[in-house]
Amino acid sequence: MPELPEVEVTRMGIADAIVGQPIHALRLGKPLRWPLGIAPQQVQGRVVRALRRRGKYLLFDLSEGLLLMHLGMSGSVRVAALDSVAGVHDHVEMVFDEGILRLHDPRRFGALVYAQSDTAPMARKLLGGLGVEPLSPDFTPATLQRGFAGRQVSIKQALLAGNVVVGVGNIYACEALFLAGIDPAVAAGSVGRQRLVRLHAAIVQVLSQAIAQGGSTLRDFVGVHGNAGHFQLTAHVYGRAGEPCHHCQTPIRQMVQGQRSTYFCPRCQSR
Repeated sequence: MPELPEVEVTRMGIADAIVGQPIHALRLGKPLRWPLGIAPQQVQGRVVRALRRRGKYLLFDLSEGLLLMHLGMSGSVRVAALDSVAGVHDHVEMVFDEGILRLHDPRRFGALVYAQSDTAPMARKLLGGLGVEPLSPDFTPATLQRGFAGRQVSIKQALLAGNVVVGVGNIYACEALFLAGIDPAVAAGSVGRQRLVRLHAAIVQVLSQAIAQGGSTLRDFVGVHGNAGHFQLTAHVYGRAGEPCHHCQTPIRQMVQGQRSTYFCPRCQSR
């Protein structure tokens, strides 16, 4: 599933091509996860004033209203030539002066939703429960300390929940916990401040590195130019079960937490 780094890579890749441009047409293919909420023709002529990201959502600020796009489990976005033909899995098309923005989503778990503003009911429903942005000044060790206080759920699952800090998906949670030297199974509320300081720094480091490397491509994700991400090639633990730890040579282990695979070094991340 595209996570924060992949969505941010997408945002950076398409922003210059669409910001300041009017939408000449919005065309929808097969139904996605949620309906658009208005007739596509109503968006015609509106200008994209800005393109933001909130968690795993792309937010198209229009001259009137807001479009929220989610890439789902297998989505990716490209800007194609005006004379190009949509593929069978291209389910959203926004036509601009010099190209067509397409959402390619084979599994159709993605979505494009209209809201009148950030405070409209649909926008609040999708964005209201999201935690702090991890690459913003608002994210501090105190954010983790407050958010994890008293919680008995494992720290790995607390990170994935996204209500304390957004965008730390499975691969990035595994990597950040390794760099911080924290057992992924330990209760979130039992982790002391010193280790939370290390975890905060590790989250920022891992996500920044992933964005710089174009995100992670495990199955479907590609950037706007069709390039695969490379972060997974430099992972310390993720996907490396049975291989030696880069630091101590102990074999990396794999376990299942909340139906997601967790990879960790039993020595470097001992309790």
